[in-house]
Amino acid sequence: MFRLLFWIAVIAAAVWLWRRLKRPNAASGATPTPDDPTPMVRCAQCGVHVPRDKALPQGERWYCSRAHLEQDSPRQ
Repeated sequence: MFRLLFWIAVIAAAVWLWRRLKRPNAASGATPTPDDPTPMVRCAQCGVHVPRDKALPQGERWYCSRAHLEQDSPRQ
């Protein structure tokens, strides 16, 4: 019985040590840097902030959807 418990403890310690050595050390300063934030613009019609690459520009104004762009456009 004692041998079985001894081998279970040895295997558990080996697995723990292997996992600890395998992952990067947090104290070494190897923290991943976040990506640059996406520029946001405000919809001229409703005020919702959307990513610039998904917004629709018209002059110096930005819109969140085609419907808001058409609602805010002057009718001719």
